[in-house]
Amino acid sequence: MRAKKNPKADLNRDSGLFFVIGLTIVLFTTWMVLEHKTYDTEEQIVQMTNVSDDLNEDVPITEKINTPPPPPPPSAPEIIEVVEDAAEIEETIIESTEINQETVIDAIMEVGDVAVEEVEEDITVPFAIIENAPIFPGCENVQGNEERKACFQEKVQKHVIKEFNYPQIAVELGIEGKVYVQFVIDAQGKITDIRTRGPDKGLEKEAARIIAALPQMKPGMQRGRPVRVPYSIPVNFKLL
Repeated sequence: MRAKKNPKADLNRDSGLFFVIGLTIVLFTTWMVLEHKTYDTEEQIVQMTNVSDDLNEDVPITEKINTPPPPPPPSAPEIIEVVEDAAEIEETIIESTEINQETVIDAIMEVGDVAVEEVEEDITVPFAIIENAPIFPGCENVQGNEERKACFQEKVQKHVIKEFNYPQIAVELGIEGKVYVQFVIDAQGKITDIRTRGPDKGLEKEAARIIAALPQMKPGMQRGRPVRVPYSIPVNFKLL
């Protein structure tokens, strides 16, 4: 007859459960080790300053200087002696220099003491109505005022053609146009008061140079006296 084992004494019956429990404990322990954190301990250093309450300062001993009081002012004399002034003083009488409407001023002046100077006025007469037009050098033998005007204009045009010089910068930039020049022949026959108006400063400068080169002329005459005569002429700058 075979002996039967007690089921309670069978150790292999719960081996699987024990294995799972052990594995769980090992995993939990491993997780706790991995999650464990350590912190550095900080040492707080407290510095203390010892302040002494004994603040006794040595105060220097000063000496009081006794300044003597100022002397009293001199007293007035008991007896005042009056001295008579024997010298006579002349009083200065100041007369008023103001005048009014009733004041009469007598001013006498001799006629011979006044120097009268004649001031010649610069009279300007237009070229179109001048009695005797300015005479350009070379027109002295021309008779008649209108013929002299025609000779004057012809000589001025020839002078402009002779002295004409197109500015190089205007040629390079292609600048052209008409410059109006106005000038005055003064009472001495000189060219003055040159004014220009044109499309370019360079062209105006060249036109003024041409007119300034005009020779001195015989001045225009109006009623027997020399006068200023204005004249204007266009200078045409054109590129071919």
